[in-house]
This record gives sequence, structure tokens and C-alpha cells, in this order.
Amino acid sequence: MSTSAPTSARFLVVLDVDSTLIHDEVIELLAEHAATGELVADITSRAMRGELDFEQSLRERVYTLRGLSDAVFGEVAQRIRVTDGVPELVAAVHAAGGLVGVVSGGFHELVDGLAERLGLDLWRANRLEVVDGILTGAVDGPVVDADAKRRALREWAAEAGVPAARTVAIGDGANDLLMMDEAALSVAFCAKPAVRAAASVAIDTRDLAQVLPLLGLRG
Repeated sequence: MSTSAPTSARFLVVLDVDSTLIHDEVIELLAEHAATGELVADITSRAMRGELDFEQSLRERVYTLRGLSDAVFGEVAQRIRVTDGVPELVAAVHAAGGLVGVVSGGFHELVDGLAERLGLDLWRANRLEVVDGILTGAVDGPVVDADAKRRALREWAAEAGVPAARTVAIGDGANDLLMMDEAALSVAFCAKPAVRAAASVAIDTRDLAQVLPLLGLRG
């Protein structure tokens, strides 16, 4: 897990994970193994529209996973689909002296391997409580909610010496709004209406390479 930024960088790009960095909602992939997929998808949709408190909705969804073996993480990891343009975005940001981080309402059990594979610099996520190889249906530790996402962007920028004017946040749901408000440039990525309305710019094509011109990294 990477939680601290390098000591210097030119700029910082922070993305949401579910339905942004990846096509999927990981909690829904996990829920399919617990036969609670339809219920969890409905709660997820309502939370992303801002109709439900995120922490409450997360705990409700995680509770439906109780009794699953932790072997489910390996099975779900193989199904995760990275959004088009992610490798190009990461490579271009790194080439220009920037950092790429993700902060997720999802889970370290799946985000860690994904972030390492994609060469990300920083990441934070929730943890699922596991006892004797079985999911208990609880979150282990504080929930990564909207305010935690905002704090992560702020802390990473400060640690890397990146001024607020050189921070970028990319997300799609209500849980990303505070992080996006913190950043100098906020990008609504195939986002819910409330997020589109609050963002600096909206992208409706599911290709994160579309962010590069906004950063002056591609014409």
C-alpha cells in the first residue's frame, strides 16, 4: 500500500476507482458471489446519486458479503476491466513529472494489486474484515468517504510540494464531489448529473486519455 507521496512533483492527478479508473463497481462483483448483486447494485446507484449517506450505504453493502471466503478476491481481481486510456494517462503524467493517485470507496484487497500493476504512485481504500479466511460483513477501520478522499488529495499534494493550483481530481459520483472541489481542475468522467454540474469540465467518452489535452500533455 502506498499512502505517502514522493517528496517533489510538478503536479498531482487523483482519480476515483470504481466506474472511473475501472469500468466496474467492485462491491457489485463481490456481491455476485454472495447472490446479493441486485440489492447491492441498487444501493450503489442511490449512493452515487447522493440519495444515501455513503458510509451507511457502504456498510449495508459490505454486510451482504458476510460468509464469503477470502478466495473471492482472486476471482474478482481477474474480472476487473481497466478503463481505456489509463496506461496512456499514467505514462504521460509520469513523463511530465507528475504523480497519479487513486482514492477509493472500494477495497485495498483489490486496489493494491491493481495500483501496482498500473504503476500508480499513491492509493488509499477501505479494508474488509476477514477472520479465519472468511469475510465478516464489516469494514475494518475508518471508512474512506467523501471527506477522506478530499483529505487524501490535500495531504498528497502537500507531501509532494505540489501547489493547490496544480491538482486535478477525476470522478463520477457524489462521493467524489469534495475531492473535486478541493482540486484546481475537476473532471466529471461519465458522471452523474450532480457531478457534471459541479465539475470544471465533463468527459462523456469512456477513455481517460481524453484527460491529457486538459493537462496540456497532448494536442
